[in-house]
Amino acid sequence: MPEINPKDQTLKALQGLHLWHAPMSSCSQRVRLTLVETGRPYESHIVRLERDEHATEAYQAIHPKGLVPALVDDGRLYIESIDIIRHLAGGMGGDVDLLALADAAQKDLKLLTFEFLFRANPPQPIDAVVAFQAAHQNEWLKGFRHDFAQGFAPQRLDDAVVRTNEGFVKLDSRLSDGRTFLLGDVFSLNDIAWMPNMHRFHLMGWPFERTPHLAAWFDRVAARPSYQTGLADWQPPELTARFEAYVQERREAGTDIRCSSAFAQKRKPYV
Repeated sequence: MPEINPKDQTLKALQGLHLWHAPMSSCSQRVRLTLVETGRPYESHIVRLERDEHATEAYQAIHPKGLVPALVDDGRLYIESIDIIRHLAGGMGGDVDLLALADAAQKDLKLLTFEFLFRANPPQPIDAVVAFQAAHQNEWLKGFRHDFAQGFAPQRLDDAVVRTNEGFVKLDSRLSDGRTFLLGDVFSLNDIAWMPNMHRFHLMGWPFERTPHLAAWFDRVAARPSYQTGLADWQPPELTARFEAYVQERREAGTDIRCSSAFAQKRKPYV
């Protein structure tokens, strides 16, 4: 869905680029990376997911699914990250299949992020949980939050790890011919689409030694200025430290992401 008619009609009067985004949202990171790479200025509207600001009536009038990011370009509203970066990038190009693969990987990334990183955060107070379920209109997201509170089934986590691993192996194979970027010698939207995923799974302690060509690719793209200003600078240092401590705690307990059956290792139950 590249463009939608906004419920909040005041958006149509906005001039220039306006981005509603969250610091740690991988889909928001894609868009910020693209904005930096293309050198396009924008007005930032931060949506604090940890405060459930995406469940407010005002935000859901901007994005009907109550997700981030959302972009307004001279009054025209775009809400899907792949569509947004294609709109912004113009001639940067990109392989449609690789972009689709990155897009399909988002639900597994979200599931594994919540299990292996966000579970480090204190649980929400019950009144906040009830308020979210009452206010948000996205039934899938409400179900996801309920499942997170109850504890994800181990098989669901394993399946997500398997699919994620398959995607990374495909990228590693593509890069095995010595190319610099995913499409060859030219940096493209495909690289942008996958950079946040690599960053996120590095935080989880994913075994990237299994895909050395992909690991080397990430070292190259992470050296680009856009990676720092569009992604890394938005990650609070205290959050990084919390994640590192939690990943180490789970590694010592034998319940970290490396213990998935996808890697043919003996594992303990995740929860």
